[in-house]
Amino acid sequence: MKKFIIALILGFSGMLSAQNSVSGTVTDNQNQPLPGVSVYVPELHKGTTTDANGKYELNNLPNGALRLAFTYVGYANQNKTIAKLLKQNTLDVTLEESILEMDEVVVSTPFNKLQSQNVMKIEHESIKTLQQKGTSTLIEGLATIPGVSQISTGTSIGKPVIRGLSGNRVLVYSQGVRIENQQFGDEHGLGLNDAGIESVEVIKGPASLLYGSDALGGVLYFNPEKFADAGDFKANFSQKYFTNTQGSNSSIGLKTSTENWKFLARGSYNTHSDYKIADGDRVTNSRYNETDFKTGIGYSNSTFSSVLRYNYNKLDIGIPEDGIAEQSSSKDTQFPRQGIFNHLLSLNNVIFFENSKLDVDLGYIANDRSEFEDSNEASLHMKLNTFNYNAKYHFPKFGKIETIVGVQGMHQTNKNSGEEYLIPDATTNDFGVFGTANYEWNSNVLQAGLRFDNRNVTSIAHGNEGEEGYFLPLDKSFDSFNASLGYKTKLAEPLTLRLNVATGFRAPNLAELTSNGVHEGTNRYEIGNANLKTEQNVQTDLNLEYKNTHFEFFVNGFYNHVNNYIYTSPTGELRDDNDVFAYVQDNAQLYGGEVGLHFHPHPLDWLHFETSFETVTGKKDNNDYLPLIPANNWNNTLRTEFNIKNFLSEGFASLNVSSTFSQDNVSGFETASKGYTLVNLGFGGTVKLGKTAFDINLNGNNLFDKKYIAHLSRLKTDGIPNIGRNIVLGVNFNL
Repeated sequence: MKKFIIALILGFSGMLSAQNSVSGTVTDNQNQPLPGVSVYVPELHKGTTTDANGKYELNNLPNGALRLAFTYVGYANQNKTIAKLLKQNTLDVTLEESILEMDEVVVSTPFNKLQSQNVMKIEHESIKTLQQKGTSTLIEGLATIPGVSQISTGTSIGKPVIRGLSGNRVLVYSQGVRIENQQFGDEHGLGLNDAGIESVEVIKGPASLLYGSDALGGVLYFNPEKFADAGDFKANFSQKYFTNTQGSNSSIGLKTSTENWKFLARGSYNTHSDYKIADGDRVTNSRYNETDFKTGIGYSNSTFSSVLRYNYNKLDIGIPEDGIAEQSSSKDTQFPRQGIFNHLLSLNNVIFFENSKLDVDLGYIANDRSEFEDSNEASLHMKLNTFNYNAKYHFPKFGKIETIVGVQGMHQTNKNSGEEYLIPDATTNDFGVFGTANYEWNSNVLQAGLRFDNRNVTSIAHGNEGEEGYFLPLDKSFDSFNASLGYKTKLAEPLTLRLNVATGFRAPNLAELTSNGVHEGTNRYEIGNANLKTEQNVQTDLNLEYKNTHFEFFVNGFYNHVNNYIYTSPTGELRDDNDVFAYVQDNAQLYGGEVGLHFHPHPLDWLHFETSFETVTGKKDNNDYLPLIPANNWNNTLRTEFNIKNFLSEGFASLNVSSTFSQDNVSGFETASKGYTLVNLGFGGTVKLGKTAFDINLNGNNLFDKKYIAHLSRLKTDGIPNIGRNIVLGVNFNL
């Protein structure tokens, strides 16, 4: 298939020829040229850099409208649109200095506006910024974003939580494709490595209009690494060492581009021993190993852009069942353990017409998950194959109105080959159709959309009636209509208001519909319910944002009402010495928000102070609390930026104090959690030794070796604390 796609692209490229170009000069507000500014065309995955005189040029551009993003450290990003390209176009740009957050282009929303122009408030973080915090995994870094938490099993397994919703209620996208990796299980992690990922965008709230089922709680959208600029060849090697787990993370990558063609490849290896708690003991079999490989090839010209990407990820994860037992620094996993192989193939295409364009994204995911109890013969072996498609047509702009219509779908099969069955062999088919429009006038933006979805789930019978692992055949269909309405306005020049109302839905997953057995991840005997209805929610979001040169303040509030919220409830029975829990439904509501500020005092241009507070409360209609709701958190960071002449550039030092409060609002089978405060230090920058330059990061996490147990830790029921002090040293060489 891969050869066929490349041949198809080559065939098209022979028929089509370049037509348009754009060039110009980028200067500062003193009219001085800015060298090294990144000029990027997102639709074409194509970019260049300004020369010593601030000049740039891009060729082989399509007809119609074209958007260019101008990015430079220390300056506010600019997103410029040429309404209609001519044969030769000139676009000069002036960048304004900015010491606060850069204004990034948001890819996860349909109109790809800058954050400041977007109707929805989207959190955007570069992976480089998350890595500077010294976290050992991608999900740990995500959990530092206000409104995002994680359900963790030691340091190896983490599941994202957005404003109290987790599991299949949070959708994850990578390479433009929805990730499907049996994420219903509590002990099933994200399965993504941060190597080869550029940034992450977080939609906090229902995004079913854009993504369909499973986006009821929000979306994590990972943007892959960009290709090199035309004519460039780049290679880099990075290495990190973690003292707590004696862990190592190695990554090497290369990329090159011509005027039309681009290629990149990156391989990484991650290995960790059992993690230490505060008193120095190790949590037995919390070790893990990860191999990751990403590659991509792309072609673009004046008529279309096409990018083919592939990601292979292999995980070998120990399951810490014995708590603090045998002490070892070995990295070879013991039984029980998980073995996971994940293949992700994506083809992202943009076809340009005179005044419109068509986006077509195709994806294939093969997820092979095994659990080994006491031998190398898998007791549980599931293979999940998923094909999905997403086509969006961008109509020609009509006055101030932009309109998109699209179709999305998924075909998925699950097959078991082990003795143990968590869920039956099954087939799932999704189909959705949607339309959305964006109307912009003066400093106001109005965005609205409608969508219809159908999900059909069929499974086959398995096992003997009355025994564990017995499943009746299933044939269920779920329909849902959803809508969203958003409004953004400037109340004053530095003050922005956003108000969004959106509905979302989630069809019950196979585990909820069919479970009949002991779920090792929760130590419960779980019984599914084939009569479960679709979860449907309505969420209202209010965002107020004040921003000037030296001060930034935001407050986000939300109220989320969920009909037919699915959860497990104890029946009072015992089976196989385990408490029996059945899947039931009830209406629920979640509410809370985030508030924060970023202060950059003048004339202390080297100093930044950031603080944020987040809270969420979740209740059923009977006023009982929902399970797995994160505790309130107050996060404070003091950061300095500096240069040491001829030695260190873009240097930084940071002090972070994160206070997590006690969580007493727990469901019937949860236990309350005590509060704790962690202190973290960071230092880094670009070191110059003669002609050699490399980036360095040094982090001390949980610096005072605080002994604590996070409320969302799955090891909490066994009284096992989270990770103790961890010193992380990282270097990155551009070869």
